[in-house]
Amino acid sequence: MRITVIENEADAPLGYLAGWLGLPCDVVRPYLGEEIPERAADGLIVLGGEAAAWEDERCPWQPATRALLRRAVEDGTPTLAVCLGAQLLTMACGGTVERGGDGLEAGACEVVALPAAAADPLLAGVGRAVAVQYHRDAMTRLPDGAVPLMTGDRYPNQAYRLGEAWAVQFHPEATPDIFASWTAGTGLEHLDDQVRAAAPALESTWRPMARAFAARVRAHAAPLTPQGA
Repeated sequence: MRITVIENEADAPLGYLAGWLGLPCDVVRPYLGEEIPERAADGLIVLGGEAAAWEDERCPWQPATRALLRRAVEDGTPTLAVCLGAQLLTMACGGTVERGGDGLEAGACEVVALPAAAADPLLAGVGRAVAVQYHRDAMTRLPDGAVPLMTGDRYPNQAYRLGEAWAVQFHPEATPDIFASWTAGTGLEHLDDQVRAAAPALESTWRPMARAFAARVRAHAAPLTPQGA
């Protein structure tokens, strides 16, 4: 059982997820010239990045990534799409992503579960939680059939499910050190201490989500057991 991971830039790696998933990950780094596969392995994770989801000239692998995400949804492959990954998934499946009208959302911010999250395989039990944010674009219209799962004060579409694909606008993978690499030289370094202080809450909230996602991958990949075996 393996998870295909699309890493869109070196500063946005798997982070916490590398230790939480408990499954081998095949990391594809298209910014180094590695080719986006046509289909994922047993699961798919698409990580964040500085580019906008429509900036294909800047990141010429984005059309192939959107195609990969669309196939994963069609195939029922368990998928976790994070920040830019979530926006690419949204565009791939017919939703809309735009420059956010309320500017940059960054730091340790509150996200709130919507009623549908109570029965969700990944987000059940989260309720109100703190999450790392770093984005200025927003998912303004979700794909047809998407189930909204989490919201926030600045941008309402924080998480949704589409079949076996989960999109999260926030960064469950971001460690304090990863976040500090994003703020370096931006004037936002004062947020680093906020994220470090939130680390225990981040880990206790998003580790179970990662493990639940890994369980979906295992269930998807497991061969059917013959009757009477």
